[in-house]
Amino acid sequence: MSPFPVILSSPSGGGKTTIAKQLLQRRSDVGYSVSCTTRLPRSGEVDGKDYYFLSIGEMLAARERGEFAESAEVHGKMYGTLRREVERVLGAGKHVLMDIDVQGAQQFVKAFPRSVLVFVLPPSVNVLMTRLKARKSETNEALRVRLHSALNELRAIGSYDYVVVNDNLERAVEVVSSIIDAEVHRRERVDGIDEQVQELVDELTREIDKRSEG
Repeated sequence: MSPFPVILSSPSGGGKTTIAKQLLQRRSDVGYSVSCTTRLPRSGEVDGKDYYFLSIGEMLAARERGEFAESAEVHGKMYGTLRREVERVLGAGKHVLMDIDVQGAQQFVKAFPRSVLVFVLPPSVNVLMTRLKARKSETNEALRVRLHSALNELRAIGSYDYVVVNDNLERAVEVVSSIIDAEVHRRERVDGIDEQVQELVDELTREIDKRSEG
């Protein structure tokens, strides 16, 4: 099996991070690429585990050195995925699971074209608002910015391979897990077919050469 990156995107409050954490607990063939951010840690978040919490200067310097597979400014804060983090997980034979925004996903696919893109869709605006307000860290202005970003992100759904509606967490986790399994089997089948076709092409070429010589 050749591992590949799996990108989960959604508007803030869509549930992509929760789904990612559930998959990491349940699947031994999945690893997490720790992203970098300039935002402050939320309660319970640990540097180097949830994110690498960097200063703006550190983020800009790393981006200048070309260390990011993707980087973007979201809600006034910078985020980025380190190439070495992705390669570390892939090198361990695991699929890389990431939750990144739409603009970051578009950049990332250029660096890692074998990526599978999954958009996690909240079932309604009311549910989205409830999840955002539950954080108790959003001002009215911050909520307005996030909702505006959500509108723009929804318009990018067409560039994703799959869309999963997160109206039930358990079902959403199962669907994303099934997507990973389906992609594994599809790629194994395609790789096998490529080899088989090449073998047939080589044999036919030899047969044609034989008859040309005769």
